[in-house]
Amino acid sequence: MTLTRREFTAGEVTMRVTEAGSGPPVIFCHGFPHTGYIWHRQLSALAAAGYHALAPDLRGAGGTACPPSGCANREVIGDLLALLDDIGAERAVFAGLDFGAALVWELAWRAPERISSLIVLNNVFQPRPPRPPSELWARAARKHFLHLDYFQREGPADAELNSAPRDFLARVYFALSADYHYFDTWRFPPENTGYLDVLPEAPPLPWRWLSTAELDTLAAEFTRTGFTGGLGWYRALDRNWALTEEFAGKPITVPTYFLYGERDPDIEGFSGRDPFGTMREHVPGLRRMDEVSGAGHLVQLERTDEVNALLLRYLAEL
Repeated sequence: MTLTRREFTAGEVTMRVTEAGSGPPVIFCHGFPHTGYIWHRQLSALAAAGYHALAPDLRGAGGTACPPSGCANREVIGDLLALLDDIGAERAVFAGLDFGAALVWELAWRAPERISSLIVLNNVFQPRPPRPPSELWARAARKHFLHLDYFQREGPADAELNSAPRDFLARVYFALSADYHYFDTWRFPPENTGYLDVLPEAPPLPWRWLSTAELDTLAAEFTRTGFTGGLGWYRALDRNWALTEEFAGKPITVPTYFLYGERDPDIEGFSGRDPFGTMREHVPGLRRMDEVSGAGHLVQLERTDEVNALLLRYLAEL
């Protein structure tokens, strides 16, 4: 299916959207360091099956700048609702991975009436913690390097990643995949350490799940824009926490589907001691949960056929 790219204005933001097909809308939300392009295989598959598949570049990524108001979820949710209005849809299925997962979880709090269903990849729902996230990361970062803490400080991470965009993307995508154990990066001390110091050397492309052309496309975008916009999502996480006080303890009631890579590092080390039990407790709308074998964090690229089949199964159930 032919993918088309366009821009539309949503308040203070001009958002770039890649889309294909017609029919019920399905909106894919990416994470870091990604753009909407990481969903291009899913857009084609869903469009061929009779859906209007859309992947916006979220604030700070690709063709969408991060404005002075920042990249907190509340503002980005406003962008997503503006996209719904732009296509004339009352509701849509929203799919999210990484920061995109946290975004659609919060969307289910703020605007459940605009959601047909959630499809979340890898990042389980976690109740609002009692303290700002940065406090927990700072404590862990006293023991070993932790990118979540490193990214909080403006300047060092921006300069490091902007100096080697293609190398960084290759290293971090490989490190997060099923072909590497991400938590080997925790062997490094926090002092005088950057992210490129702890990430493994990536093998030459193409890989079994990522082509040279695909990495070149993503690298060209970040070479043009830099990573500061995307890093703004990390620097907005405490603000997200402050802005969601009213939702503390509130369950997710919209119909929800969840799939995850067997070797996803977020499941292994960033989601609490009982991630699936916690999600079942707080997401009464959970309909299915599926493991994708042999996949890590970018599960939709590492196991494209399996993920596309699951997506179409979930949509058919709706």
